[in-house]
Amino acid sequence: MKTFQSLKEFPALVGQEVAVSDWLTITQEQVNQFAQATGDHQWIHVDVEKAKAGPFGGPIAHGFLTLSLLPQFFETTMEIVESRMGVNYGLNRVRFMAPVPVGSQLRARMKLLACDPIDNDGMQMTWEVTIEREGAPKPVCVAESIARRYP
Repeated sequence: MKTFQSLKEFPALVGQEVAVSDWLTITQEQVNQFAQATGDHQWIHVDVEKAKAGPFGGPIAHGFLTLSLLPQFFETTMEIVESRMGVNYGLNRVRFMAPVPVGSQLRARMKLLACDPIDNDGMQMTWEVTIEREGAPKPVCVAESIARRYP
């Protein structure tokens, strides 16, 4: 985990890869719980036997499950000592470029694209988050995530 003292350190990091997360395993239990929470019970995600005969040879994670890991990736890679809170401000662009088979190991690379002052001495940060699957030739997801942080 990288530790930063304050938000004032971030403008100098624009254009750089700031953090890389540890690997995280995607389980069938996570996929099933995500399906339950969202109502997306498509067989490619939750019917293990049917998915074995499907196009990916087994069940795959929902794309939105992969995207929903962004807060966890941020939380486990960076600490800002003098920041009391952060809020998700949205996404500019998201692409799901490859499937995530259950059992995959994923990690995220965070590149800071922009860092702009906002009200209440906060910072709005735009991040390019590239989610990789261990052993895969291309990312499974690339998202441009916008967060607001406050001291």
